[in-house]
Amino acid sequence: MEREQVCTDDQIKLARYAKALSHPVRVYVMSLLSKQSCCYSGDLSEVLPIAKSTLSQHLKELKNAGLIQGEIEIPKIKYCLNRENWEEAKRLFNNFLI
Repeated sequence: MEREQVCTDDQIKLARYAKALSHPVRVYVMSLLSKQSCCYSGDLSEVLPIAKSTLSQHLKELKNAGLIQGEIEIPKIKYCLNRENWEEAKRLFNNFLI
C-alpha cells in the first residue's frame, strides 16, 4: 500500500528555499543580488569577511536551491538571481506568512 504524500509541492519548495536562506551570509548575498543585475564572486569575497572557500559553499547552496545562477567568465564566476525562482520563493513565503 502506497503512503499519501503529506506535504504539498509548494511546501517542499518553500522548505528548500528556507533552508538555502538559513544563513545570514546567504541572506546578504540575496539582498545584494536583488538590488543589482549580477555580481562576481571575487567582488563578493572582497566585501564579505569570510574565506573564499566558505563563500563558495554559500553560493553553492543558493545555486542548488535554484535561487541564483552562475556563469563562468574566466577567471571569475558571475552570479545573478534566478528571477523566476526568486519570485516563486517570495510568493511562497508571502502565502505562508499570511
